[in-house]
Amino acid sequence: MNWIKQTVQQNQDYVIALRRHFRMNPETGGEEFRTQEKILAELKSLGIEARKAAGTGVIAEIRGARPGKTVAIRADIDALPIQDEIEQPYRSRISGRCHACGHDAHTAMALGVAKSLNTMRENITGNIRLLFQPSEEKFPGGALAMIEDGAMDGVDAVFGAHVWQPFAAGTAGISYGRTMASPDEYTITIQGKGGHGSMPQQTVDPLLVGAQIVLALKTIVGANVDPLEQAVVSLGMFKAGEVFNIIPDTAVLKGTVRTFDHAVRMSIFDRIEQIVRGMCAANGATYTFDKFLGYPPVINDPNIAAIAAAAAGETLGKAAVFEMKPVMGGEDFSYYQQKAPGAFLFIGVGNKEKGLIHPHHHPKFDIDETALVYGCEIMARTALKLLA
Repeated sequence: MNWIKQTVQQNQDYVIALRRHFRMNPETGGEEFRTQEKILAELKSLGIEARKAAGTGVIAEIRGARPGKTVAIRADIDALPIQDEIEQPYRSRISGRCHACGHDAHTAMALGVAKSLNTMRENITGNIRLLFQPSEEKFPGGALAMIEDGAMDGVDAVFGAHVWQPFAAGTAGISYGRTMASPDEYTITIQGKGGHGSMPQQTVDPLLVGAQIVLALKTIVGANVDPLEQAVVSLGMFKAGEVFNIIPDTAVLKGTVRTFDHAVRMSIFDRIEQIVRGMCAANGATYTFDKFLGYPPVINDPNIAAIAAAAAGETLGKAAVFEMKPVMGGEDFSYYQQKAPGAFLFIGVGNKEKGLIHPHHHPKFDIDETALVYGCEIMARTALKLLA
């Protein structure tokens, strides 16, 4: 399949131009109307059948010359509500919106795959379905809506990739099982009794109760979770009071739980509420505890992961492809894996020499664009291998 490398490389400028277009014109989840229009226009110009899905998404189909399996390639298309701070001509033109996670690259690479494989339809047995999915960054995500609109109907295998700043451009990482965790949320609201800061004996201080809860929550993973299990309990917000001399009535804490095992997931939530209940009772406060279960964990099918790793090895060289540790971030790609076996691969885009060191979701996040052609080739090779 040497023709793949040659064809993909011929489309390198096309893919880079598309990536810059999407970077300059970012849209957040549920608002990707112009992005959808651009994707549909590109697919139409290539002669690829496509339709709208999930509101602002697109489903496209490359039909091979002979009947066979159907393989889906997924690319998320939404941006983040972040101000773009890169000093590049392709900086976002929309205030407060930025492709600071790399979905602009995913969209451009999927279109690059479409252009490359569409020219070789006569050599393809089966179909390649392209899923341009909205709202990955915004709960409840766009994958379920895509599935409801037929994205996975008749699909035999599904593949996805994410550009990954921690890995250098020219490398790729994959896991052969656990890949990304369930990203769950919780909110604790403590109801105390406010009063004057000089007379704390007349109050029930929710700030004090909250501080005790914060410290106790930090013991859960070490004391209540099997040390061979992977779990995270973090706090991202603690808000109470407005001024220096008034003890407030309420305090609000927000955080996240990240796990791979459902039993561990639920036991952690039970332990959180047990801690909150006990601390509030001991101090005379009351509480409400709300939890929100996010996406299921991404668990790669080992056989498909091995096929993707082989495709990456043919693209980058075997030494540049490695087995990576699971990531505790979440991804709604997991919903596609509930419909067909699939795998999710990480494509390196970092480059310290070029100053491309800022992490995902940072206002200065950017990628080494030389990696785009690698991503296109890996995805194209993976799709063809899965069809075979």
